[in-house]
Amino acid sequence: MQSTICLSIRNIDQQQAEVLMALLSEEEFEAFEETENGLEAYISEEKFDESAAKAIISDYTLDISIHVHAPRNWNAEWEQQYRPVVVEDIIGIRASFHPPLENVQTEIIITPKMSFGTGHHATTWQMLKMMSELDFRGWNVFDYGTGTGVLAVYAELLGAANVLAMDIDDWCIENTIENASVNRCEMILAVQGEAPPAGQAFDCILANINRHILLENMNAMAGSLRKGGLLLISGFYAEEDRLLITAAEKQGMVLEKNSEKSEWSCLQFRKK
Repeated sequence: MQSTICLSIRNIDQQQAEVLMALLSEEEFEAFEETENGLEAYISEEKFDESAAKAIISDYTLDISIHVHAPRNWNAEWEQQYRPVVVEDIIGIRASFHPPLENVQTEIIITPKMSFGTGHHATTWQMLKMMSELDFRGWNVFDYGTGTGVLAVYAELLGAANVLAMDIDDWCIENTIENASVNRCEMILAVQGEAPPAGQAFDCILANINRHILLENMNAMAGSLRKGGLLLISGFYAEEDRLLITAAEKQGMVLEKNSEKSEWSCLQFRKK
């Protein structure tokens, strides 16, 4: 059995993580794990091409380190290391191979493939926490940049009548469909796409994505919200709050709530 290479990547946002997962998978990286501090990519030592991996990452300003682990059964190791996530006592997120969680109000089963969004990262954690404080019953919801579909799943579990889950990557759509099925969600429509759909009026838009994408699509997101609708966004550092707040205010939205965790921010707006 070969040793395993772990490529640890820090200071990475969601969009960068998804792009790098796609590129590294083409270099035969076998698994990815989202952590609170970034992303870890795994590959067997015999397949590892350090120069190729560094060439891919060189386009980004990121903090990386390479670790060599002794020979091991990767699947067993991944299952052992991949821990459930608990958002206070409100939400518990686990993979299908974990035993049921106790003492949480809502349990969600999420087994990621190459998709971002397991609750380990501070942005996803904050989005879930902010969602838990809202009444989604009967709402029409748009999950923009759905990743694993965890926010879409939670929206339906909170009572959303319809959830449109969109992502640019086909593997995220596949993962969302699988995770929705495991959680017995029937109101989630997962579609591949880049921009918020025109001609629809959502009660709530969830967008845990890159700051640049949020800014580029703020007008479209505002246009897709009904009057009084909510926009929850994350995927950026707290020091970037003012950029997002200004952009949202220009589109007729008012900041209602904000949170910060591990230097990452989450904002909630209401459309006037």
